[in-house]
Amino acid sequence: MNTLVLLLSPRVLGIKNSFRTASSGSWKKLYILSAIGFVFWIMMFVLSVRVLLYFQSVEVIGDLLAHHLLAMIFLTFFSLLIFSHIITALSNLYLSSDLGLIHSSPCSPEEIFFSRAVHTMIDSSWMVMVFGMPVLMAYAWVYQAGPVFYLSLLHMGLAMIIIAAGIGILFTMLMVSIFPAQRTRDIIMLLTVFMIVGLYLMFRFLRPERLVDPDAFFSIVQYVTSLKSPDSPYIPTHWAVEVLWGYLNGVPGKRNYFEILLMWSTAGAMIFINLWISGGIYFIGFSKSQEGKRKKSGQRLLNLLIRVVKKPVQQDLASIVDKDIRTFFRDNTQWSQLFLLGALVVVYLYNFSVLPLEKSPIRIEYLQNEISFLNMGLAGFVISAVSVRFIFPAVSSEGTAFWIVRTSPISIKRFLWGKFTICIVPMLVLGETLIIVTNYMLHVSAFMMVMSSVTMFLSIFSIVAMGIGFGAIYPKFNFENIAQVATGFGGLIYMIFSVILMVIIIVIEAGPVYMIFLEDLRGSTVSLFQWLLFVSAFLLVILLNIFVVFKFMKMGARALGQYE
Repeated sequence: MNTLVLLLSPRVLGIKNSFRTASSGSWKKLYILSAIGFVFWIMMFVLSVRVLLYFQSVEVIGDLLAHHLLAMIFLTFFSLLIFSHIITALSNLYLSSDLGLIHSSPCSPEEIFFSRAVHTMIDSSWMVMVFGMPVLMAYAWVYQAGPVFYLSLLHMGLAMIIIAAGIGILFTMLMVSIFPAQRTRDIIMLLTVFMIVGLYLMFRFLRPERLVDPDAFFSIVQYVTSLKSPDSPYIPTHWAVEVLWGYLNGVPGKRNYFEILLMWSTAGAMIFINLWISGGIYFIGFSKSQEGKRKKSGQRLLNLLIRVVKKPVQQDLASIVDKDIRTFFRDNTQWSQLFLLGALVVVYLYNFSVLPLEKSPIRIEYLQNEISFLNMGLAGFVISAVSVRFIFPAVSSEGTAFWIVRTSPISIKRFLWGKFTICIVPMLVLGETLIIVTNYMLHVSAFMMVMSSVTMFLSIFSIVAMGIGFGAIYPKFNFENIAQVATGFGGLIYMIFSVILMVIIIVIEAGPVYMIFLEDLRGSTVSLFQWLLFVSAFLLVILLNIFVVFKFMKMGARALGQYE
């Protein structure tokens, strides 16, 4: 036990020392950013409360919809936790730079495995908990839950995280033990296939189209019965939802002791199974991962890509572009996540393809364009989630070799703009793909197509600039693996600022866009005053994005220039 505590202590001591050595300016900045995070929580909480109050106002099926929504939320979180643990476990258990030192210590492999599993669980689950907590607190507020609900939420949530961590870590260990080290790429490819299949199955379990398509059933009784019936009673999220719903709106005197027993027995079994299997295959898999490097392949294609990308930039920036692209594709934990990103895009687009808009009582022309407008915010959140993993760590990826950049002739400002140049093109392609394809599926008007595409185009510049800027303000050059950089305080603040930016843009454009679209539906001519309002709002959005780009790039250059 003492050895296990010693293995877990560096992370705790590092956090403790960072608070102890923080300057007054750092504390002031922490207070400001914490206040911003608190405001974001309040916004999420208020939005969730309004949705749940609307559900309560719907007779007969209101509570059923709220219960079904809670099940969908938990199933989504559980799936994200599993995928996150698979990716993080590969880094923490096999590819971290400090593993050589740890395995040369007198600690047993089981103790090393357990300590790294705890690190993996923390790194993979904290962001899901942060963004999910306001929604769950909204349920407690609307349904006036008692203290037992909060206690149940704490222990059932912990059990669900343990189960997700056990599944992800076990899957990673089995794959690494099956494939030789020289075929690490094949491991990632296989993981990706399973992720895509898992995402598809998750959305089939959810069946979200049922919530708005009662015509798919023969009677209202069958529709209500379908909402009441459990979607997947054999997975842990169903047990957690049933326990929590029992304290929100359950039958008096009903206690879901069986679900609690199922949850914690499964969590305990996952811990035991992982420890048991790790004793036989973990150290063997780690040893194989250190035996050799994968053979070089695709060099001609990579060299061609680098020549094309760095051709428009000057020589000093070209060297940074060359180095970053080669480093990215040499690190399997980096480029392999592009396949996971592809799965995310496919599922995102699939959601829009199954929306039964023709079943809605609202005019389909209005509904299509309204969804398209709100989709800008959802697409912005997806872009931010991708950016926090790939763009925010761009500065920290220099690692302990950052001193070479500081001593080179290139300035910090040009160094950051070089990072910006590398990141902006793929993010523009991703963002415009999400917006244009979803708009095409929704059959929106030409005005909405152009407006949403241009707005997203401008917003991506700001999102990327904030990622580079916050990455320079909160660098972590002494990381054990690059995946840990995005899980820090800076990554959380970056996500909050990105979401706030998209909310501000949508609020600025909402009024003028609504007026123009409403006049178009009525067949009326848009007045000159309404066009002036729209142009003014759009110019304000352009100025806002320009300000955000240059402000955060300047803040990042100043912070990085003062870094010692």
